[in-house]
Amino acid sequence: MWKEENNQLTRTFVFENFSEAFAFMARVALLAEIHGHHPEWCNVYNKVDIKLSTHDDGNKITDKDRKLAAEIGRLME
Repeated sequence: MWKEENNQLTRTFVFENFSEAFAFMARVALLAEIHGHHPEWCNVYNKVDIKLSTHDDGNKITDKDRKLAAEIGRLME
């Protein structure tokens, strides 16, 4: 579930291993390119933390963030 914290949408995704986490990141990277909107993220072994905000609109949450978050969430369905 996405949370709104400090003007960002945040979510942590946990996988069985590093390979699954990395594959997820690759799919997110393709979505980010399609949307022209890129996440701030961190990966440690099987965990991927993602933060979304629109930097060119004052570092706040916008429709760009909500749309990308929805697309990323659908990858987990």
